[in-house]
Amino acid sequence: MDAKNALGEFLRARRERVRPEDVGLSGGGLRRVPGLRREEVALLAGISSDYYLRLEQGRDRNPSAQVLEALARVLRLDAAASAHLLSLAQPERPAASRRRARKPEAVPASVRELLDTWSGHPAYVQNRFTDCLAANAAARALSPNYVPGVNLLRAVFLDPAEHELRRDWEELTAEGVATLRGHIGPDVDDPRLVELVGELSVRSERFRLLWSRHEVRPMVGRISLLSHPLVGDFELRSNKFEIPGTDALSVVVFHAEPGSRSAELLSLLGSLAASGEGVPEETSPAHEDR
Repeated sequence: MDAKNALGEFLRARRERVRPEDVGLSGGGLRRVPGLRREEVALLAGISSDYYLRLEQGRDRNPSAQVLEALARVLRLDAAASAHLLSLAQPERPAASRRRARKPEAVPASVRELLDTWSGHPAYVQNRFTDCLAANAAARALSPNYVPGVNLLRAVFLDPAEHELRRDWEELTAEGVATLRGHIGPDVDDPRLVELVGELSVRSERFRLLWSRHEVRPMVGRISLLSHPLVGDFELRSNKFEIPGTDALSVVVFHAEPGSRSAELLSLLGSLAASGEGVPEETSPAHEDR
């Protein structure tokens, strides 16, 4: 991850994912690299090959909005990826303003109270790096990783129990990495991100592959397919809400479709949470394999 040339890395990764036939070019002939050639991107975007080369190499980091929009069109970027491309080309800010101090992130007391009132709905608070900062008993019953101090993306990739819990693990990991990249934006040199990406790149081949793809997705809700050791297979819907006045903290809350079998199983899990059966305390230390 080259923080000094985030724009160039993004352009190169996305160029390699576009097939010539996707943009009306012939895919024949010998190609040393996958995807489009640099000169093909430049031609389709209406810029010179030399100028595009400078963009990829980081020798020009301030292209116009018109150039970026043309590149987004050629690279077939969706709205989220296009917005990410534009953010990477913003004038570089001083390091002091870009790097956020690593200090404890306070979850508002009112939000903690709200989590506890959702006794039948697993809910937790995370920061932009997916560190869990608070969770209710229902969330801890859903997964012991929903406790403060656990990085949830790290747990999904490295904890075998989390892999077994997630029947949609492949989709979840792809969404998680793309959402992280979108949420971080141009702040790819943030020390917390560098630490997290460095560890996961070393310890998880799948993370390394997904991170290299430079996919970007907005923070949205999803349907989770779960296989819980206490209640079996069920589905939960989740929604994410940013907490105003915080440093990009968000609440994630799960619910089941009313009247469904999943709702029955979630209610059973809630009863187990209320009784304390198999539910860790919120202050439990993260059980990570260091």
